[in-house]
Amino acid sequence: MPRKVAFLLCPDFSNLGLALVVETLFVGNWLAQQQVFEWAILSADGAPVRASNNMQVPVDGSLPAENTFQTIFVLASFNPKQHAKDQRVTNWLRRMARFGVEIGGIETGSEILAAAGLLDDYEVAAHWDNLEGFQERYPNTKAKPILYKIDRGRLTCAGATAILDMMLQWMSLHGEADLAEEIGQHMLMGRQRSGAQEQGSSEARDDGLRSDGNKAESGGQAIRRAVAIMRDAIEEPLSCGEIAAMVGLSQRQLQRHFQHHLGTTLTREYTRIRLAKAHQLLQQTDLPVTEVAMGCGFTSLENFSRVYRSVFGCSPSADRRQTTNAPVFRRKGVTNLAGKSQPSLQSPTLR
Repeated sequence: MPRKVAFLLCPDFSNLGLALVVETLFVGNWLAQQQVFEWAILSADGAPVRASNNMQVPVDGSLPAENTFQTIFVLASFNPKQHAKDQRVTNWLRRMARFGVEIGGIETGSEILAAAGLLDDYEVAAHWDNLEGFQERYPNTKAKPILYKIDRGRLTCAGATAILDMMLQWMSLHGEADLAEEIGQHMLMGRQRSGAQEQGSSEARDDGLRSDGNKAESGGQAIRRAVAIMRDAIEEPLSCGEIAAMVGLSQRQLQRHFQHHLGTTLTREYTRIRLAKAHQLLQQTDLPVTEVAMGCGFTSLENFSRVYRSVFGCSPSADRRQTTNAPVFRRKGVTNLAGKSQPSLQSPTLR
């Protein structure tokens, strides 16, 4: 009997994610020359669903009352806070879980599983851009910036190319290891990655440091150490002198390294790091703006609003939804904007 799989689409889901999961099953059936997998595409109301790229995707039906599937994957991308409030979906997922159905969340689909209480005490693979918000909203889960996790009937995946790795591992765990290997070869994916592998695209790794030889490498290490210190001291920001002392350099030396390698100052980089966290918390949680400001080291709400508006073009209170048309945080763009002549960015403690 084929394994019956359902893909539940939430509005603004990633069309890439749907293509990867469906194509993996299709190639498996094609190679096996039989129906190893049988799937259906669902929406909460049975109506077509608009993907994040504006494509309208038809579905096979709405949420069935009876248990007809062995595995269910929830696909979501933008605006997960809104989708997590849909009790039609969360109640249905809880009911399917009671039937013993294997349930997975792809990208922010994991947030919907968490909202249904299905990931409490589970390790969850969360995309690095949504990690802060996920940890804040679902403290009973163990969110990590890894590629994917399969554990006790629950699957979570950070999304993008990691979806293919997870699908092949999922097939292997259900007795189709040889088929999964053959699918990977046909899809030119090379070596399958472990789910526990940390996300290589994480901002912590993408530091943008220039490499000019041994001296540059020494400067790069100092910057990485300084950035790590800044990320650990967001709520109570340190002065530039304190950071330099902890790195083991003079303030002037450390400033020169930042200017040479990153093309910015230590102060502006610190602001960028704190604004990145504020941006994530504003869009991904329901925390009050004042609490977000304080949690990111801004003791003045007025100053926080002024700096935030200069970077994102809107006030913090207007940036509360993670949608396709909401402001986007980009490393270089924010660094450049923060470099505008603004007195609020010159204070050593950035408050």
